[in-house]
Amino acid sequence: MNSVYNVVELIGTSGESWEAAAEVAVAEASKTLRDLRVAEVLEQDVLIEDGSIIAYRVKLRLSFKHENDG
Repeated sequence: MNSVYNVVELIGTSGESWEAAAEVAVAEASKTLRDLRVAEVLEQDVLIEDGSIIAYRVKLRLSFKHENDG
């Protein structure tokens, strides 16, 4: 069977870790997108304030199965 997938990029943030930031992004995407398949980490960075890390950020490329309206 042939399949087609859509791809979106998202940025998730967390005060705890990069893993938690990815979980936030996937959880939010799952509220409006169905049949999520793969999340590929594109970038990781941190926000720094007064010499301390205050947030972890992850940019994800997220794929989900394309739904044909017909």
